[in-house]
Amino acid sequence: MAEEPAGAERTRWELIVAFSAIMLATLLAALDQTIVATALPRIVGDLRGFDHLSWVVTAYLVASTITVPLYGKLSDLYGRRRLFLIAISLFLLGSVLCGTAGSMGQLIAFRALQGLGAGGLIPLSQAAIADLFPPRERGRYIGFVGAMWAVAAVAGPLVGGTLTDHVSWRWIFYINLPLGLAALMIVARTLPAGSPRRETKIDWLGAAILSAGVTLLLLASVWGGTTYPWGSAEVVGSAVVGVLLLVAFVLVERRVAEPLLPLPLLRDRVVATASGMSFLVGALLFGITIYVPVYVQGVLGASATNSGVVLIPHAFGWVLTSFVIGQLIARSGKYRIYPIAGAISILAGVTLLSRAGVDTSRTAIAGELALIGGGMGVTVQTLTVAAQNAVELARVGVVTGALVFSRSMGGSLAVAGFGALLANRLTSELHANLGVDASRVDTKGLLQGGLHVPPGLEHGTQLALATSMRDVFVVMVPLAVIALVLALRLPERPLRESQH
Repeated sequence: MAEEPAGAERTRWELIVAFSAIMLATLLAALDQTIVATALPRIVGDLRGFDHLSWVVTAYLVASTITVPLYGKLSDLYGRRRLFLIAISLFLLGSVLCGTAGSMGQLIAFRALQGLGAGGLIPLSQAAIADLFPPRERGRYIGFVGAMWAVAAVAGPLVGGTLTDHVSWRWIFYINLPLGLAALMIVARTLPAGSPRRETKIDWLGAAILSAGVTLLLLASVWGGTTYPWGSAEVVGSAVVGVLLLVAFVLVERRVAEPLLPLPLLRDRVVATASGMSFLVGALLFGITIYVPVYVQGVLGASATNSGVVLIPHAFGWVLTSFVIGQLIARSGKYRIYPIAGAISILAGVTLLSRAGVDTSRTAIAGELALIGGGMGVTVQTLTVAAQNAVELARVGVVTGALVFSRSMGGSLAVAGFGALLANRLTSELHANLGVDASRVDTKGLLQGGLHVPPGLEHGTQLALATSMRDVFVVMVPLAVIALVLALRLPERPLRESQH
C-alpha cells in the first residue's frame, strides 16, 4: 500500500473500515465452526444419513485445512484482496448450497465447497492486517480479531440451537449471507489491492502433493477408532501414505523456483519456534474445547447447554488478554515475554485441570479454563506478530498460512490421539468399576451425549469416565511444558514501525 503523508485522517478511516471487513470474515469462519454442531442431530434426522454424520464435519475440516497454505502463497503473489474475494465467494456459495441440500451426499459435497472458502478466511484476515498496519501496531488489532472467536464461541451454539428449534436447521447456513455479503462489499472497496507481483510459475505439484498427504493424515485421524479400528489397513495405510507424501513434498519444495512453502523460512528461529508453538497450542485448544464438555456432561451431570456455557470463561479470558497484550506490544515494541507468560498460564491451567475428578466443581473448572484461555489469548496473537515481523511483507501470507496450518493440524491430530486414549481407557475403567455390567453401557453414546446409562450404574460410570478423562488431561501437561520450552527459545527482535 502506498504511503500518503497527506490526507492521513481519511486514510486512517479507510483502514478502520477495511479492518471491519477482516473482523466480519473472521466471524464468518468462527461461527461456522460452532454453529453447525448443535444442528447435526436434526440434520441427520431430516436427511436420514446417520451413517455419514461424521463426514459433514470431516469434509469441511479437510477442505479448509489443505487450502490454508495455498491461500497464503497466492495472496503474496497476487494480493490479499483478490484472494479474499475468492475465499468469501466460495464460502457464501457453499453456504447457500448447504441450505438447499436434499440429501446427506449433497450436504457433504457442499460442506467441502464451503471449506474451500473457509480455508482462506483466517490466514487472509491475519495477513491483511499486515497490509494495513506496521508490526508494532498489529497486536492491537489482532486482539479485536480474537474477540470474534470469543463471540462465536458463545453465540454460535445459542444461535444454532435457536434457529434449529424455531425456524429450520437450513438457516444456520443462510445466516452467513448478510455477514458475508457485507464483508465482500467492504473488502472490494477498501482493502488494498497489493503491490504488483512478477509473473511466476505456481508450484501446483507441491500443492497437490501437500493436499493429498494432509488429506490422508486427517482421514486416518478421523477414521481411527470410529469408522475403522486403529490397526486396520485403512487407517494405517492412509497414515503411512500421508507421511510419505509429506516427505515427497519437502523434496519437491527444495527444487522448485517458487515453492509453496519456502523451506529456508523454517530455518528462521522466530518462524520455526512460532510454528512449533502454534501446533502445540492448537492441540491443547481443540482438546480443551472438545473434551471438557464431555467431562462436564458425563462426570458432573450437566446438560449439553450448561457444558457449553462452562467454556465461556475460556473465551473471555482469551479476549481480555488479547486486548491488553495488544496494547502493551504497541507501546513497548517488545513481545518475547508475552508468549512465555502465556505458556506459563496455559501450563498452570492444564496442570490444575489434570486433577479433575467426580467431586470437582464447575466453578473450579471455569477458573482453570479462564487461566488457559488467558494464556492462549496472550500467545496466539503474539506469535503471529513475531513471525510476520521476521519476514518481508512479500512473505507475510506464506508465514501466516504456515501458523494457521500448524495450529489446525495440531488440533486435528491431537483430538484423534486424545479420542483414542479416552476410548481405550474408558473401556478398561468401565470393566474395573462395573464388571460384567460394563457391557450395558453405551460407550459411544456416553462420549457424545452425557451420562445416559441404565439405572444403578451411574456412580460406577461416573468414576470410570472421570478417571479416563483425567488421563486425557494429564497427557496435555507435557504438551504445555514443551510449549513453554519453545517460548523460552523465541528470540526478541525489534518490531518495525513501518510496513517495510
